[in-house]
Amino acid sequence: MDVDEHAEELASALGVDKAEVRSDLENLLSYSVPIDEAKQSIRRKHGGDGGGDATPTTKDVADVTPEDGNVTVTVRVLSVGQRSIQYQGEEQVIREGEFADETGTISYTAWEDFGFEPGDSITVGNAGVREWDGRPELNVGQSSTVAVETTPVEVPYEVGGDSDLVDLRSGDRGRNVEVRVLESEERVIDGRDGETAIRSGVVADETGRLPFTDWKARSELREGHDFRFEDVYVREFRGVPQVNLSEFTTVTPLARDVAVDDEAPRMGIAEAVGSGGLFDVELVGNVLEVRDGSGLIERCPECGRVLQNGQCRSHGDVEGEDDMRVKAIVDDGTGTVTAVLDRELTEELYGGTMEEAMTAARDAMDKEVVADEIRERIVGREYRVRGNLSVDDYGASVEASEFERATDDPGARATALLAEVRS
Repeated sequence: MDVDEHAEELASALGVDKAEVRSDLENLLSYSVPIDEAKQSIRRKHGGDGGGDATPTTKDVADVTPEDGNVTVTVRVLSVGQRSIQYQGEEQVIREGEFADETGTISYTAWEDFGFEPGDSITVGNAGVREWDGRPELNVGQSSTVAVETTPVEVPYEVGGDSDLVDLRSGDRGRNVEVRVLESEERVIDGRDGETAIRSGVVADETGRLPFTDWKARSELREGHDFRFEDVYVREFRGVPQVNLSEFTTVTPLARDVAVDDEAPRMGIAEAVGSGGLFDVELVGNVLEVRDGSGLIERCPECGRVLQNGQCRSHGDVEGEDDMRVKAIVDDGTGTVTAVLDRELTEELYGGTMEEAMTAARDAMDKEVVADEIRERIVGREYRVRGNLSVDDYGASVEASEFERATDDPGARATALLAEVRS
């Protein structure tokens, strides 16, 4: 059933104008409100009973799917966060976080304050289900019920939301982290309410580093200072997780120094790719191939995309700007990733400047001689690559900040990999 059919059904049942119902419905859906929850909201607006379309089914968390309409679950509250969103043109505070039972975990959004806290055991009745970041999520709205359970729900998960940076994933809400601010700057963006000041940069702990954005632009978040952030949420930014601070985030200076390792965490490629995206990770593997589109290239002066035969796919025929890059396939035996090197790293691999590379190409009357020279130098050899890993429908890639010959003992690393596989 499409939006028009839902609108027709609602308008007929409520005796109101279909165009108005359709407009309200489309507005709610644009904010990712599940269709059942949206229809209930419209029924309440026009004096209907707000009832759902189906009787909720009692399920274990692991059995909840996006195809379920409404469900009832008995769970332990792992985390509770707050965030302000625009809903039907108005500011609304939602609660969000994670529930769990012995079978698994599931994220939730509560559209009003039901009073539960981390550690509480509750039964949530008539919760809507939607898909969020590829996983089912519970929507707890006005038509839902929340009852406290006297017998605790035992779960094999930590309660409270405390996390290391390395464990954060896009979609996490109500998390707490203790970090050192490595980079911090205030800037003005064009936000939903016009020009908005934000603060952004990089934070780190003992396990890794992540970019952050503080939507309240707190001036105390200065470089070199250590803080505890309570109630942050995580969104994907340029393919990697980003820590977001809202107006509800509590920022507390720490009396201790957060130990930060200047080295990036080293991971196997399969493990890194399986994470869905990482900020500042180190991988080691053999270069299997230097892909086409490496060496001397031209970019669109408008958007920076690489030109194909002088054409930009967005801006058509343009006067290209010269650049260099390498796209190298790196394999460590567990998986593969494309390492993307900028001009500076490419010049280092080539052993000369871009101007020298262009001279060589003109002398040979062939731009490919530059890429061929790089292939000759690196294919079949083992390299260490450090940078930001992103994963999308086209595969995994690392925007390299470092790329150099590996100096490890390959025998020792192979032994370690075998031990990991056998464990």
